[in-house]
Amino acid sequence: MRLWGGRFRAAKGRDPADDEGVADDAVAAFGRSIDVDAALAPDDLDGSIAHVRGLGRAGILTDAEVEALVGGLRDLRRDVDNGEIRWDPALEDVHLNLEAMLTERLGPVAGKLHTGRSRNDQVATDLRLWTRRAIDRVDGGLLAFEDALVGLAEREGDAVLPGSTHTQPAQPVLLGHHLLAYVEMAERDRSRLADARRRLNVSPLGSGALAGAGYPLDREATAHELGFDGVTANSIDAVGDRDFVVEVLAAVALGMVHLSRLAEEIAWWSNPRFGFVRVADAYSTGSSMLPNKRNPDPAELVRGRSARTIAALTAMLGILKGLPLGYQRDLQEDKPPLFGAVAAYEGSLGVLAGLISTLSVDRDAMATAAAEGYTTATTLADALVRRGVPFRSAHHVVGELVGRAERDGIAELSAMPPAVIEQLLAASDEAAARRLAAEPGIGATLLATATIESSLAAADVTGGTARARVADAIAAARARLEAVPR
Repeated sequence: MRLWGGRFRAAKGRDPADDEGVADDAVAAFGRSIDVDAALAPDDLDGSIAHVRGLGRAGILTDAEVEALVGGLRDLRRDVDNGEIRWDPALEDVHLNLEAMLTERLGPVAGKLHTGRSRNDQVATDLRLWTRRAIDRVDGGLLAFEDALVGLAEREGDAVLPGSTHTQPAQPVLLGHHLLAYVEMAERDRSRLADARRRLNVSPLGSGALAGAGYPLDREATAHELGFDGVTANSIDAVGDRDFVVEVLAAVALGMVHLSRLAEEIAWWSNPRFGFVRVADAYSTGSSMLPNKRNPDPAELVRGRSARTIAALTAMLGILKGLPLGYQRDLQEDKPPLFGAVAAYEGSLGVLAGLISTLSVDRDAMATAAAEGYTTATTLADALVRRGVPFRSAHHVVGELVGRAERDGIAELSAMPPAVIEQLLAASDEAAARRLAAEPGIGATLLATATIESSLAAADVTGGTARARVADAIAAARARLEAVPR
């Protein structure tokens, strides 16, 4: 017998005594969700235990009934934790499966479990509990990922890297500075998830199907027992609200985009034409055909799975966009995108943390690349500005110097003949530049600023890439990580 079978006649061609309320087989299979929502079993049982105690406080259940039901639910919880449950697909979802198991074990008293509760507020509660647990797990993964980034920065952070804009050489930066950019992203990801957790942490239990439970339940007490900060204020909104799913999916999708950006860089940096890093054997794969291949497959998979999380967010928004108020069966489809996206994010954080922790860095290859593309040009222009030349004029003079260096085949500005920049200054339309050209030895003085080390040292501001600033930032990141309770 279906748990709500009294309203319906038997399916066509079936004996009503055997098949009360059972829909057509194809329809039943279409609505089945146990293969997905079985993941909610621990949360469903925890919610049911709290609900039973609430029924006891309201005088709806006797002490003996509460004791029997709580004991039976705890036994089921133990069996779920131990992997000893066999799900019955004929019972459609996790909620009906668990209630049927409880009935088999306890008899008629199990029929009182659902008093004052609808599957609508039940699943809404379960999903909030699951999502809260998931956020806590993901936060741990983010901390481990940050720890790997900071660890690499501590080991290799003073290596010089070619910083780029528009994928072209721009300015030299320290590798540690580059890695800490991803730490900043991860911290924002943690903050977004924490904010979503705070907002989702209210209990819909007691909202019933949509109008509120018809019994004097102490919703606040039940919410407190389940670790919620409070209760939902409107029963109609409570059963149909999936904003928290969207918020978490948005945070996960953005977090995966951040991981994908790092994965893209690792894929390029490990290419021999760059040679900046070498991915450890444990995080590399070969080719089924090409014996020479060494592929950073985990990084590539992270890139691919980021697309799946973006799609999950889009799917959830699509599910919600046309729903009237109250619970609609469309909301059964909230779990596949949420569960899949969270799993992809957790897995990606774990594999990238391991990859980064075992990454080898070729400092010489990085330093050679950092010197290419005249990356110290801005520092030279700034040196002119500090001597009174307006920046636009300084920009023009240094641009001409770069063009001359390219034509003459000179790879670094610091290697240019001092007379060249003196001539360019003397020919400038800016009076300050012409006056500067007359200073004895000014060409050599200016070109001495056009070195990698001078460029690094010049960025001596909070958040800049000067060596002392980066060292302090790495130390601060480490201290912040160690201060987080684990």
